[in-house]
Amino acid sequence: MGVAMPVFAVRWIGVVLLCATLLMRANFAADATLVIEGCSLFDPHTQSMLPDRTVVVRGERIEAVLQTGEPFKLTADTVRIDGSGRFVIPGLIDAHVHVVHVLDLAGVSGEEVLRLYLAAGVTSVRSTGDELAAATKVKWYAEANALASPRVFLCSPLLDADPPIHGPLTGRAITHPAEVPPLLDDLQRRNVSTLKIYAGTTRDVGRAIIDEGHRRGFFVTAHLGAYSAQDAVADGIDGLEHIWSVFNYVVPAGATRSTVDFDNPQCAALIAQLVERKTYVDPTLTVFRNMILLPDVPEVSGHADNILAPAKLREFWPRYLQQAGCPQGGDLATRRREFAKYQELTGRLYRAGVPLLVGTDAPEPHVTPGFSLHQELELLVESGIPPAAVLQAATRHNATVLRKQDQLGSLEAGKLADLLVLSADPLIDIRNTRRIDWVIRGGVALRPAEVLSGKSPE
Repeated sequence: MGVAMPVFAVRWIGVVLLCATLLMRANFAADATLVIEGCSLFDPHTQSMLPDRTVVVRGERIEAVLQTGEPFKLTADTVRIDGSGRFVIPGLIDAHVHVVHVLDLAGVSGEEVLRLYLAAGVTSVRSTGDELAAATKVKWYAEANALASPRVFLCSPLLDADPPIHGPLTGRAITHPAEVPPLLDDLQRRNVSTLKIYAGTTRDVGRAIIDEGHRRGFFVTAHLGAYSAQDAVADGIDGLEHIWSVFNYVVPAGATRSTVDFDNPQCAALIAQLVERKTYVDPTLTVFRNMILLPDVPEVSGHADNILAPAKLREFWPRYLQQAGCPQGGDLATRRREFAKYQELTGRLYRAGVPLLVGTDAPEPHVTPGFSLHQELELLVESGIPPAAVLQAATRHNATVLRKQDQLGSLEAGKLADLLVLSADPLIDIRNTRRIDWVIRGGVALRPAEVLSGKSPE
């Protein structure tokens, strides 16, 4: 989301410096064996919790998921975790973050917030529109400091009209379809996996990005504006970012945002399109709740997660809100009704069969990196989506749009050992995703407090 303003010069000198201590810790994990015995294990394919499982990890990958009691090979360096009474889920994935934008405006570097993601159990993030050179350096830093960082997956800059809404670093102006192929040549060389169409893009350019992007294997998503959802879905867009990219195209003329009745032909037709095309929608409810309700709702402005954000970022958020003209939409009661409509529409999308993602738009105001993902999970459940389906979206669905479903998103032999050990069942109460005993990143078991403090793992 965000407010249009010039982007400051990016200060990333030193972001790629290697941390020798963390590299030694990563090497230590290369041949280690980790066993979690007697746990309950979440299967995102069936949305069920499987009892009496033992997870065997060798190096950075899962070797086997066994019924408890089945034999497995122990080694001298095997680390054993008692899983009795514990619940193991895949590492959470945040499908919508910015590793440069907003942070740079606040004078905060990307590596300063990476620990927050991992400590919150977010083992992978998808950048969704940043200055690409700086975002690439954040990715390199994350790879060099794996035990203090999530995996970072890169997106294009915001592919926009001229001038780009967020300036020429975060945005990239494309005014003609002929400009698309050479741009994608460059993005392929930079290991980008997602293309993001932004609000100013017109249909002819948007269609060219989708068609050429698909020919090259990109996932193509959009924060829509000039390009309508009806047209983008018909043209084959893979994903829509923010509930606004649906909501703004289903409000009939004369209706208000806080009272709209979704039982209207326009809404029904678009939802049917989304279902038919299997278009993913990433609601990012947390950022809309904040944008609409801040600063005059204490449970949002004073949320306990906020204190974990870097001080410079916390100090910047109120100024950013003021520049963005937030809150929006009149008195508080009207704004609460409007946000309730966003949640109502999200629930309708789920019940109709639209595949959902889980993203936050961190680090927008009061969207604390990592920990806000738990807020997003809670808001999705409040929208009428069962906890198991929400957890499936935050793991399996998010891994699928990263094109990493063969490596991440579920706990199966051969996949990367990114997982969480919880002390309570998240299918009973989604807030239990916060009750993390262990974060396991690439086969190394870490305590959340250790990740935040930078201490070595046990």
